[in-house]
Amino acid sequence: MSEGPRLRVGAYAVIVRDSAVLLSRLSEASPVFEPGAWHLPGGGLDPGEQPGEALTRELQEEAGLEVMSSRLLDVRSYLAHRNGIDWHVVGLLHSARVGPGEPVVTEVGGSADAIRWVPIDEIDRLPLSPPTADGLRMAELLPVPA
Repeated sequence: MSEGPRLRVGAYAVIVRDSAVLLSRLSEASPVFEPGAWHLPGGGLDPGEQPGEALTRELQEEAGLEVMSSRLLDVRSYLAHRNGIDWHVVGLLHSARVGPGEPVVTEVGGSADAIRWVPIDEIDRLPLSPPTADGLRMAELLPVPA
């Protein structure tokens, strides 16, 4: 009997500052979504970790930024296939504010190889991961498909 897809629960944040949204570009080390796609900052929850704690930890690890506040927008479910593995991803999508400072990729060899503030009027031209597209639509930064 097949075990089915692996479960991954992740907390991700839509963060807007000065008419730009914070996005990271997925690297070859990305376990679930395709490399080269732009993705909301955040990541998988560790066992026993609360979503807000995971979001704070991941933003510090991925971008060197401190989360000042966050609120849950929605919970979404995704199926993905990467490197021969089927995934069921449960995405806890948040809006968040971060403290001052510029983002820097701090995790060498991690799932992101770039992170930057992307002007809102440019995001529709980037390849986006499914949770990112959903989060940006929830924040009314991308149009909802007809």
